Amino acid sequence: MSVFGMRRCHYVTDEGPEYQLVPDPRSAEGRRARLEREHPALSRAIGLLSLSVLVAALAVLIPQVAEQLTRAEGIARHTGTFTSPIGLPKWGNTVLGLATAAAGTERALRLRYSRLLDGAG
Repeated sequence: MSVFGMRRCHYVTDEGPEYQLVPDPRSAEGRRARLEREHPALSRAIGLLSLSVLVAALAVLIPQVAEQLTRAEGIARHTGTFTSPIGLPKWGNTVLGLATAAAGTERALRLRYSRLLDGAG
């Protein structure tokens, strides 16, 4: 299990053999698996795009969060204030948020797990 659901599921028989279960072909995970099987180059490109979006969002988010945290008077007194070098307008943050949600959903549908990318949970 992960924070967002199951990473993968195995069926273990009474005799001991273990079989990884596959998603229903009509589910979103099943359609994503079929895309990967039938069009591996397109699947890789989509995966790289989603990874790029997530890395870019992280690069934008960390400085913005640091700026907000250091605005607090108690923290600013001890550490000083930080001004993010990246200042997106509200619509830019909204678009980045929607792109990040789509990229995260794509990662979840792939039924692959990476501790580095998907969290240590």
